Amino acid sequence: MLEKIRNKYKGVSLRYEFYNHTKDIPSKDWNLANPKENIFLSLEYLKTLEDTLSETMKFRYILFYDKETPIGLAATQLIKFNSAQLKFQEFPCRVSDTIKNTLFKNLDVKVLVCGNLFSCGEHGFIYDSDRITAEQAFESLSDALREIRKSENSDKPSFILLKEFWPHSFDNSDNIKEHDFREFKIDVNMVLSILPQWNTFDDYLASMRTKFRTRTKKVFKKSAALVVQDFTPSDIDTFQSEINELYLSVIEKADFKIGKLNAVTFKNLKQTLGESFIFKGYFLKEKLVGFTTAFVLDDAVEANHIGIDYNYNKEYSIYQKMLYDYVDLAISKNIKELRLGRTAEIIKSCVGAKPIEMKLYVRHGNSISNTLLKPLVELISPSEYEVRNPFKLQLD
Repeated sequence: MLEKIRNKYKGVSLRYEFYNHTKDIPSKDWNLANPKENIFLSLEYLKTLEDTLSETMKFRYILFYDKETPIGLAATQLIKFNSAQLKFQEFPCRVSDTIKNTLFKNLDVKVLVCGNLFSCGEHGFIYDSDRITAEQAFESLSDALREIRKSENSDKPSFILLKEFWPHSFDNSDNIKEHDFREFKIDVNMVLSILPQWNTFDDYLASMRTKFRTRTKKVFKKSAALVVQDFTPSDIDTFQSEINELYLSVIEKADFKIGKLNAVTFKNLKQTLGESFIFKGYFLKEKLVGFTTAFVLDDAVEANHIGIDYNYNKEYSIYQKMLYDYVDLAISKNIKELRLGRTAEIIKSCVGAKPIEMKLYVRHGNSISNTLLKPLVELISPSEYEVRNPFKLQLD
């Protein structure tokens, strides 16, 4: 375990403690620092990731204290990959040739990520804003992340990446820039606001313009042969090999292949999180041709990993059917929004999702390299995209 560090800030005495494993974390303190019970920062969720992915990455956890009171926490992952693993033509932001040919040319890259590699959103760092300011919180976070980096010795990461913040948090998260972090934006997160008047999927359908309502009905007609089943942990275990194959077919199309999940992870998440984790299987006759996963949060449904047999996707509109099923799930859970994640902006906008910009921050461990990082980061920009509005009225 890393050495306990103490630091003093303006009017507030903070200390932070580091842990390499969830089993070492004082659960009472961790839970007190996570009062809104963010699923992605719960010990149950983090332990599941650690148990199933520890062979491909390391995990580090931080607790922040004001005297003896836990007031914040952070979850990080240490990853290593070769730049040859990246498909730049499909990278989740536009990366210039300058970066491709200089920073990422067949290099082994080690990164300390504060955030969640498997989910979009603010799932890496939280703090009690009633006890400390954003300035103090992000100063403390910056120091703690750099201490973790220093402690890794021979496996020291070159970069520290802080991901990823919603627009309403930019004023606070920008405080990290005072500590030599460079901001950049990635591809938008597609989010559908669930209106109060949508009590059923039919209500949602009725709010659509004729063209898009007709398109939706066509999707359901083409996908009528599909049978959708809610999976139990036992079901996931039964179809383990098929799930892994379907998931791999999607991952192979992705730009980033770091820390792949698998059927064992999904099974453990279902066992641990129960109804907060949804796993649906899509069958064509007796054959599993797809699956979706989602997390049910207090105010949102977050669509997560999917698997698809692309041999059947076009004929049976599997992916589009999945998107509408996500909408139906969000409405049935009576929450405020459905987060569909990045990529496929046009097709997601056809179900009503709108683009939300998100921001990340990066810092190089070497001060000279960090200075050179600034102009390179400025060459990164979100990919261009188009969106559609399927509704009769423009929704806010």
